[in-house]
Amino acid sequence: MEKKILSWNVNGLRAIHKKGFLDWLQKEAPDVLLLQEIKGFEEDFPEALREIDGYVTCFHSAKRKGYSGTAILSREEPDEWIEGIGEPLFDDEGRLLSARFGDVLISSAYFPNSQEGGKRLPYRLGFGNAVLEFFNKHQTKGRKILIGGDFNVSHQEIDLARPKQNTKNPGFLPEEREWFSAFLEKGFHDTFREENPGKEGCYSWWSYRAGARARNIGWRLDYFCCDTALRPDVGEARILSEVLGSDHCPVAIKVDT
Repeated sequence: MEKKILSWNVNGLRAIHKKGFLDWLQKEAPDVLLLQEIKGFEEDFPEALREIDGYVTCFHSAKRKGYSGTAILSREEPDEWIEGIGEPLFDDEGRLLSARFGDVLISSAYFPNSQEGGKRLPYRLGFGNAVLEFFNKHQTKGRKILIGGDFNVSHQEIDLARPKQNTKNPGFLPEEREWFSAFLEKGFHDTFREENPGKEGCYSWWSYRAGARARNIGWRLDYFCCDTALRPDVGEARILSEVLGSDHCPVAIKVDT
């Protein structure tokens, strides 16, 4: 059965709710929606967000109030919810939430920002390596992997509008880009770039400053990546750049499960 799966860094679930999130959800009608940067605890969200008609929802919030966090909405109850990766250092920030449907593991990921001067670069790279170990454990159980979310890195120069001006800025640091290259070399696939190898101007995040979005001065920070076992069943990778409400826009994929 084909699943329409979307991922969106909403930059605050309560904030996006006030901007028509539920109307958008009803219109778009994904089978699975991955959310990042929900910025809150489940009990803090209005009932309309906690109990959305037609969906089961799981929240993985950060311990710090109003910070980070991930969630998954699904039309079908998964066989298993997996909150975190089993390491408190990263799980306390609510950065990875997974839902297992049979032998397919779907994860919502919010990779840390390295911050100015690479202040959190070791933490960011540590999280990435821990995620890989987590996926490897599931692959040894015969599971296929789909990870969607905000990776907080533009992998190649084509993935941001002004690469030369940003070589020392978080999101385009050499160490971040090298990690992503190594991630792909370990058997994962950047589905959008594989389907659109030379397509320019495809971004998923824009600064709120200086009319960046209207001028499309952006970065591609949001991805759907899958492992090689799942790749034949994954297609139609898209960036929904017309969707407003956050500094990020949603990205989409279809998967046969």
